[in-house]
Amino acid sequence: MENVLGYLKEKLGKEHFSRIKKIKNAAVHEFIARYVELCNPASVYVCTDSEEDLEYVRKKALENKEEALLSNPNHTIHFDNYYDQGRDKEGTRFLLPKGTDLGPEINSSEREQGLKEIHEILKGIMEGRELFVTFFCLGPNHSEFSIPAIQLTDSSYVAHNEDLLYRGGYLEFLELKEGEEFFKFVHSQGELQEAGLGLKVSKNLGKRRVYMDLEDKIIYSTNTQYGGNTIGLKKLAMRLAMRKADREGWLVEHMLLIGIKGPKGRITYFGGAFPSMCGKTSTAMLEGETIVGDDIAYVRNINSKAMAANAEKGIFGIIDGINTVYDPLQWKILHSDKEVIFSNVLINEGKPYWNDMVIKIPEAGINHSGDWVKGKKDEKGKEIPASHKNARFTFSLDSLENVDKKLHDPQGVELQGIIYGGRDSDTWVPVREAIDWEHGITLGGASLESETTAATLGCEGLREFNPMSNLDFLSIPIGKYIKNNLEFSKKLEKKPKIFSVNYFLKDKEGKWLNHKNDKHVWLKWMELRAYNEVNTIKTPIGLLPKYLDLKELFKEVLGKDYSKEDYEKQFKIRVPENLAKVERILQIYRTRVKDTPKELFLILEKQKKLLEETKEKYGEYISPEKFADYA
Repeated sequence: MENVLGYLKEKLGKEHFSRIKKIKNAAVHEFIARYVELCNPASVYVCTDSEEDLEYVRKKALENKEEALLSNPNHTIHFDNYYDQGRDKEGTRFLLPKGTDLGPEINSSEREQGLKEIHEILKGIMEGRELFVTFFCLGPNHSEFSIPAIQLTDSSYVAHNEDLLYRGGYLEFLELKEGEEFFKFVHSQGELQEAGLGLKVSKNLGKRRVYMDLEDKIIYSTNTQYGGNTIGLKKLAMRLAMRKADREGWLVEHMLLIGIKGPKGRITYFGGAFPSMCGKTSTAMLEGETIVGDDIAYVRNINSKAMAANAEKGIFGIIDGINTVYDPLQWKILHSDKEVIFSNVLINEGKPYWNDMVIKIPEAGINHSGDWVKGKKDEKGKEIPASHKNARFTFSLDSLENVDKKLHDPQGVELQGIIYGGRDSDTWVPVREAIDWEHGITLGGASLESETTAATLGCEGLREFNPMSNLDFLSIPIGKYIKNNLEFSKKLEKKPKIFSVNYFLKDKEGKWLNHKNDKHVWLKWMELRAYNEVNTIKTPIGLLPKYLDLKELFKEVLGKDYSKEDYEKQFKIRVPENLAKVERILQIYRTRVKDTPKELFLILEKQKKLLEETKEKYGEYISPEKFADYA
């Protein structure tokens, strides 16, 4: 368009045009104008960071029937289409120029063809509806971590979610100079159909697309409402940020950020990467500690220190199984007067219910399938649970009583440790410390696997490779990503220690060797190790805790005795299983990963040789105390 500002003035009206005109960046104007013209909404509402605009979005979510009020006036319910209940992995694709390849693990399509397809889907898609133009900031405002982001969406539910999840960014855009980088998102829920409670859900799932154009830094999402496909600033923005980090020499990680309280009021910060169903949320929400974030961390070298910040300010969390026993902090917010959006749970008499919440769930109500009674089946004969396994909640971290005071600190928090945790029934010990950074990245992060559960895939015990718990969200080749992690520490004056944890160890009879709450002891031990305030036993698989130190921590943290017998069962070195794991990981990097750093192979081969020598000298299953003098 020849006259972008003239076009916007005509389409937006005086008040909303003035909000856009204040932004002195032609690329912002051109982006908005292009997609207003293409999507052709009936009206455009430009949101600033004001409370009035936030309230307008909340009100529209109710008026548009994307949310409904519950008996608690600060709580709302949203339903997604029955078949729109999770991330569309197959439909989520990078749009890449011809000849570009990110590797076989990463979905992609040819860029020109993909752009043509998505623009055809978007043409006129917002006719008769209101377009919300929203501005956000990934990372703390006005900091080295800040990434300005603009979202165009016709979904007031999506805009409402993002208001709870992200820091306002309108002021960031007012300061944005010509040529400065920002991320762009275009979403339309498409044509809608009625669901339970009269709510409206996306209809044309056959045209559901989630396309990522890395060249223009635009995320496109169509014909879907589910947050993982539509809340662009979450895992979709993570891919854009990873490309930026790759160019600039920092890291974007799928990590929680937690502050562990130590002696004399000390707080020590850790990042933690855990695949789904491996204890990530329960670790982030550990009672008595402080939370900085539960999902996405930006990690930068600032003054030769590893500083980390939460890209978000809220939680879009899985509600399934949350109860008073193991999740008291979340439970409290979900039953408080704080603002909460529930999605895809059961509603009965204006109250939300979900699976495994301990209290009795009604046998009838309304959920994502419409009117529901216990035993109801879908068209394929599959029984529909009261609440979807992937049902969610959204609330602001500031609602939590244990939110860390540095959540919004422009400097971030200094990482003293990084934790990698998987679901592993027979190999990894409950907690171990790596010998050094390279050892931890290779044998912890790059070797991370998670066993599937019967509930998720119908096949229990299958080990899924998931380096740094980030495989689904990579926008650079795996080998390059591993190399970036290995290189990152080289300019740090003090490198964070790297730990591996496993909350899911079993004995030969299949009984758990750890209690769910034991993780608190492992974290307290790691906090002491960050300052070398307790000693370790050096073993062939890394540095392990000493029994007497754990015994003291169990009494102090959990008020219970910890037996030598339990210690021996949990921390014995399982040589055959460790050897098998090294072989699996070597095979993956040899056959599936291009450009694997040579350093990774050297460390894995060294680990294999050390395990074989250990087996020859001590046998297959060895007490850690055999290595009290190991060198």
